[in-house]
Amino acid sequence: MVSTGDSAPDISATLANGEVEAFELSDHLGDGPVVLAFFPGAFTPPCSNEMVALQEHLGDFEAAGATILGVSADSAFSQNAFREEHGLDFALVSDMDRNAIEDYGVRIDIGDLGLMGVANRSVFVIDDDGEITYSWVADDPTNEPDYEELLEAAESA
Repeated sequence: MVSTGDSAPDISATLANGEVEAFELSDHLGDGPVVLAFFPGAFTPPCSNEMVALQEHLGDFEAAGATILGVSADSAFSQNAFREEHGLDFALVSDMDRNAIEDYGVRIDIGDLGLMGVANRSVFVIDDDGEITYSWVADDPTNEPDYEELLEAAESA
């Protein structure tokens, strides 16, 4: 698993931002911190809670110059429906091939729900140089990050 001080693995995936388009993480570095929020699956209660909480703090993250990106193995079409249902104004990254989930070392199986090879709930802050300056991985995928701590990490990145 990647951790603080590591170079962030690049991500090549699909972006769900109301549209569906190609995404390269490297294209988003250098414009302020990037907050990657990996989550197991759209439309599940803990994931909905986390994404809504990030939306509620979006103004603070934007004031810090940070870009929030949610990342899951869901399709971009599902993610766009999820964004619309919850009024999310930040984009989601569709990692259906699970390359980013593997590269960041956050793969988890949640057998009770039939979710195999999905992202464990985790958050990484990446600075302009592509270095991970903050990392948090849930001990239990129903746990949420400390949003104030995450905001402070984005402000210092």
